[in-house]
Amino acid sequence: MSLSLNYKNTLKFINEYEMGYLESSAVEANKLLHSKKGAGNKFLGWLDLPTKALKEADKINKLAKEIRENADVLVVIGIGGSYLGSRAVIDAFTSNFSEAKKGSPKVIFAGQNMSGQYHKELIEYLDGKDFYINIISKSGTTTEPAIAFRLLKEYAELRYKGDAKKRIIATTDKKRGALKTMSTENKYRTFVIEDDIGGRFSVLTPVGLLPIAVAGIDIVALLNGAIKMANVTKGDKFQKNPAMLYAMLRNALYNKGFTTEIMVNYVPRMFYISEWWKQLYGESEGKDNKGIFPAAVNFSTDLHSLGQYIQDGRRNIFETVISINKENVDLSIKTADSDLDGLNYLSGLNMHEINKTALEATVLAHIDGGVPNIILDVDKITASSIGELIYFFEKACGISGYMLGVNPFDQEGVEAYKKNMFALLGKKGYEDLAKELRGRK
Repeated sequence: MSLSLNYKNTLKFINEYEMGYLESSAVEANKLLHSKKGAGNKFLGWLDLPTKALKEADKINKLAKEIRENADVLVVIGIGGSYLGSRAVIDAFTSNFSEAKKGSPKVIFAGQNMSGQYHKELIEYLDGKDFYINIISKSGTTTEPAIAFRLLKEYAELRYKGDAKKRIIATTDKKRGALKTMSTENKYRTFVIEDDIGGRFSVLTPVGLLPIAVAGIDIVALLNGAIKMANVTKGDKFQKNPAMLYAMLRNALYNKGFTTEIMVNYVPRMFYISEWWKQLYGESEGKDNKGIFPAAVNFSTDLHSLGQYIQDGRRNIFETVISINKENVDLSIKTADSDLDGLNYLSGLNMHEINKTALEATVLAHIDGGVPNIILDVDKITASSIGELIYFFEKACGISGYMLGVNPFDQEGVEAYKKNMFALLGKKGYEDLAKELRGRK
């Protein structure tokens, strides 16, 4: 395993016997998941997904090869789990300054907001570049991606005429929905989003795997990493099951009044891993007036903005720190003739060593300030280790949600704003709600 969990920095705040009290609850939650008898059991397809997904890897890689050879850009259209997972993995491996070119296309994203300026600039960016579109939606009617697809489909048809349909790939429902109908009518190539997998658990389906493969990342290694973690987290001994251990720690801290969890990165390319994690845990646990609020920071950058609050603010937060032990690329500090910047004391050190020292120093300071810390050690960022990390968070989320006493696999609260928006925009069927809402304005 590339991932290990260190919780010694929580023991100042919770007792070992409290963990003992939670063990039976965690064991029962894990059993509920695997027996598929718990709440939301119709959406547990992700449990055995990595092994099943390997069967589609050749098909996905074949299409990814075509896109890589014929496009400068792949535009992925989706929102929430339809884009966060693939973006998280892609950003973990892609250069911050990569250029769009055939053989190594740039993967960019649309439909995750309703900004006209964003999408206008995106279309302008595509001018003169060859591109494919991957539209991801079960229904095809979710407002943000539906608007983006209409705009980009029109632009593709303007650019490629009758050949535009060859450059559009739909990832959608197997049998029903507007996008499925559109795909059949236009003969788009399609991948299926299975009914038993929710959006935030879909990164290891074609939803995430196609964009990830187009970015040149080894999806077989990614899936094999997830399979490793799936096997490790089947057991009911928390000392050997990191997902169970993480779920127990979170709930133990929550019971002591630590109601906000901050995911901490020290490596910029892990930023979207935290964004994906926020959706996974926020949508899964925030129910029935319960739940740990998921937040994220990127250190050392945010130590110069939120660091003061974390150190001395309200004591309802705990941190989970992702610690990368080895960097793929690094720079060392050389001795300068003039030490005006006062950095010669760092001579001979590489930046990763300095960054790791900042991590250690910050953890110590925050513990002294009353902030519990869980450390997730990752040996190195590889496709396999990221696969482990993804499945670890997914499995721990299911266990933690059941321990909390909620259904971690629905998200009815997300629909509230949609209904109001449809009504206020004049969508047919929402006239009575529109009248009520306008009376409240």
